[in-house]
Amino acid sequence: MKLPWLEPGEPFPDVARAWGASDPAPGLLAAGGALDVATLTSAYGRGVFPWFSEGQPILWWSPDPRMVLHVDEFRLHRSLRRTLMQFRLDTRCEIRIDSAFDDVIRACAGSPRPGQSGTWIVPQMVAAYQTLARAGQAHSVETWINGELVGGLYCVALGRAVFGESMFTRVPDASKIALAALVALCRQHQVRLIDCQQNTRHLASLGAREIERAAFVNHVAQAATEPGPSWHFEPVYWQQLLPAATA
Repeated sequence: MKLPWLEPGEPFPDVARAWGASDPAPGLLAAGGALDVATLTSAYGRGVFPWFSEGQPILWWSPDPRMVLHVDEFRLHRSLRRTLMQFRLDTRCEIRIDSAFDDVIRACAGSPRPGQSGTWIVPQMVAAYQTLARAGQAHSVETWINGELVGGLYCVALGRAVFGESMFTRVPDASKIALAALVALCRQHQVRLIDCQQNTRHLASLGAREIERAAFVNHVAQAATEPGPSWHFEPVYWQQLLPAATA
């Protein structure tokens, strides 16, 4: 199947045209286009995301099935529960939102995914998501200890449609703490699921699972029209995960 080439500003093909399981790159939809705010917003609103390496053109993906985390299915394993309870009670520890987005995405870019020798967060992507963050449509969830950024993640948000992108950690469990904080924030604001894009063992261990692309696209179309959460974190949000710790 021939891969469509997009000129800047050209609309995306229907996601049903993405390459299937028998094609060289299942989920690949198109190449080309641009990474400006309007294009990224249009892509995410259609269940499409960019993913490419240095030296490649911009590549756009919409895999089927789609890996998602329903926030009410988040698995808070015993060890992480203990870590969160300690974190919550330690005055040196805090969750911040959007206080250091540039630092978070650069740290994520320096942390290759398991099994990869390089990063997909190339400089072009870093610049694009920094611009998206300034437009209020990308956010960082940050783990701070003793005034030091030790882990975090960044995501895209259109209304109540939230799309996880990448995480990093500098101390054990710091990225998991940030993810737990995002789950707590989403539960607090009635965000139903977080897009995880692709299936990994790590995400599955935390409760993520695959759903059909059509169901995911329908969810995004509805959730993107709903009022989005207030992107700040209050310690009381931990009650969404740790009710016993607040008694």
